[in-house]
Amino acid sequence: MLKPIAIATAISGSLDILFAMILTVAFGRQIPGMLRYVGSGPFPQAMDMGTTGAILGLVVHFALMAIMAAVLMAYLRHNPAQLANPIMVGIVYGLITYVVMNLIVVPVRFGTPLPPKTLSIATQLFAHICLVGIPMALVAKRFLRPQLG
Repeated sequence: MLKPIAIATAISGSLDILFAMILTVAFGRQIPGMLRYVGSGPFPQAMDMGTTGAILGLVVHFALMAIMAAVLMAYLRHNPAQLANPIMVGIVYGLITYVVMNLIVVPVRFGTPLPPKTLSIATQLFAHICLVGIPMALVAKRFLRPQLG
């Protein structure tokens, strides 16, 4: 199960962070600052760590993606019938990750309310569904489909 987790993490993590970088630049901000902010979730000192803090933010981002991928792969491994419709699975999982991140993880760590001040809910839903959930589900369909015997 490590291979689909790694591939889903690489694909979804890359798509999501690239989208975040594009939005960061579009809002007139600096990418290293955004990455340091991501790293400051579990490591508050990352904001003051310069390039090291930005790299830490990238590591944190991909660690979160790996957790998301592992949870989805574990679920689908035990519910292989769901692989028949990976797009629907991806949409639902994208919604779940959106809710978990925005109603639990971010508010607990940063105390920020929903909706976010800088991004629309639609923008975040797009990222969670189209860049995270659906690609992860498609990877799962490719690697976890039941073996015909």
